[in-house]
Amino acid sequence: MPTGEKKEVIFQGISGAPGICIGKAYMVGREGVDVIPQYTISQDQKTREITRFKTAVRTAKNELLEIIEATPEALKEHIQILETHLVLFKDKMLYGRTLEAIERENVNAEWALKNVVAEVRAMFQDIEDPYLQGRSTDIVHVSDRIMRNLVGAKEESISSISKRVILVASDISPAQTSQIQLEWVMGFVTDHGGTASHTSIIARTLGIPCVLGLGDATSSLHNDDIIIVDGIAGRVIVHPEDNTLLLYEEKKRRFEEHRASISRSSHLPAISADGMEFQVLGNIELAEEVVSVRDHGGNGIGLLRTEFLYLSRNNFPGETELFEQYREVLELMAPAPVTFRTLDINGDKAISYTLTPEEANPALGLRAIRFCLKKKEVFKTQLRAILRAAAYGNAQIMFPMISCLEEVREARKLLRACAKELAGEEKRHNPEIPVGIMIEVPSAVVMADVLAREVDFFSIGTNDLVQYLLAIDRGNPQVAHLYNSLNPAVLRMLKRIVDEADKAGISVAMCGEMAGDPFHLPVLMGLGIRELSMNPQSIPAIKDMIRNMEGHECRLFTESLLEKSQTQEVMDAISLKYGKFMQTDFV
Repeated sequence: MPTGEKKEVIFQGISGAPGICIGKAYMVGREGVDVIPQYTISQDQKTREITRFKTAVRTAKNELLEIIEATPEALKEHIQILETHLVLFKDKMLYGRTLEAIERENVNAEWALKNVVAEVRAMFQDIEDPYLQGRSTDIVHVSDRIMRNLVGAKEESISSISKRVILVASDISPAQTSQIQLEWVMGFVTDHGGTASHTSIIARTLGIPCVLGLGDATSSLHNDDIIIVDGIAGRVIVHPEDNTLLLYEEKKRRFEEHRASISRSSHLPAISADGMEFQVLGNIELAEEVVSVRDHGGNGIGLLRTEFLYLSRNNFPGETELFEQYREVLELMAPAPVTFRTLDINGDKAISYTLTPEEANPALGLRAIRFCLKKKEVFKTQLRAILRAAAYGNAQIMFPMISCLEEVREARKLLRACAKELAGEEKRHNPEIPVGIMIEVPSAVVMADVLAREVDFFSIGTNDLVQYLLAIDRGNPQVAHLYNSLNPAVLRMLKRIVDEADKAGISVAMCGEMAGDPFHLPVLMGLGIRELSMNPQSIPAIKDMIRNMEGHECRLFTESLLEKSQTQEVMDAISLKYGKFMQTDFV
């Protein structure tokens, strides 16, 4: 495939969906949306502007309804994503604030909408959690559709594409993604978005590679440019040289062979070569992701993050709303288990309506269980909803960021009080729900023997635990390279957690990023962690590796690692003994 005189360029982004595709770029434009007029309106003109805005919202909503109606069968499981966007058209944060801005500031509807969206994005900009960042993207997608109707711009119809291409855009909304025809669209790349965005979720369902978060890289691409999308490594190669094309054609072939192989066996039990059984579960945020856990062979949901329903709104959700959402997840997943992590907000997931003082160091402040125990009525609303939903499936509950025994006892006391209230109200619920805690604070490791006697299970959240143990901010580029889950101190800490859980006769799971990384798997198996929860797309590969390794051998190997004193020594030993299982030759 000739590339002319153009020089090969490599852009690094974020993997949104795994896979490799090679083809011509097809630019998806957003003409008319980026140039927003501003002008002052008189008192008499306000009614006209408000009417213009409401008409644009109504038209945009009707457009989305038509898209929902035409959504292909393969994506019907994800229809709730688009239905969520329908709700956002009348969300107070977007709709209400824009109307208020027109009234208060005497500005035209376009300018009012633009400023409101800028405020919303600013609220989310300090949030580290990629999934929660993605929720602000939903509001931007909805506002873009309204804005196009205000300025008279037309959205390009992705469904009308009739040639084999790779989509390239500043951003692609879930509505646009749902219109993709797999016959013609091989993959896509965008400047914005992340692994937890709704667009990324749909791309993984479609099984097409995508790379997101490229900054402004797509501005340098043009229609018909030859590009390679490496959705495994999060890399885009423009104007590839001949040897690069040959290399990636071979990588693409190997990856597809490997994916087909592990997919065929993904529903088989995760039993090691010497007969040890493991549970491999999924981490999710939304009900529509349950299908992904099932399709990838997950044994259940090891971590259901519950923060989404508390964000992008002006008040706390009510018990009925929470109950209905939780019940849906449990019924979809039944009879497999679903573990609800109670509300983990503040810190890097602050919400605007909590009225909590600004903190100099929010990561060590009023967040997670600390926030819930301070806002008991908010906490009890969620606990009641979980207890009610637990009557409709196999539910477990776990409290995040536990640092001492007092927190566990106070949280369990509130849970019992909620069960007693529901019994008195004769509302159906399950008071016998298993209760666990997340081990993600070093003090909880030190007190693991005491805490193990108070709960039914431990779940290790390695993301925060490693960060707190090593005193390293993962988001700080000056020190992020020092963050490593295979640091000898981390391994010794994990061993203590497992040992104390074993002594108390309770189960121990891992739900942090470490659980879904094949490079860490021999160590986790060797430590005796039998439950691993991860991004659903990681499940088939992890299950495949488990079936090809011996648990007893991993245990002996891990014992030798515990004697090592440097991180690199640990990594070298893993590479030497288990490198053949990693299946990284295609990335």
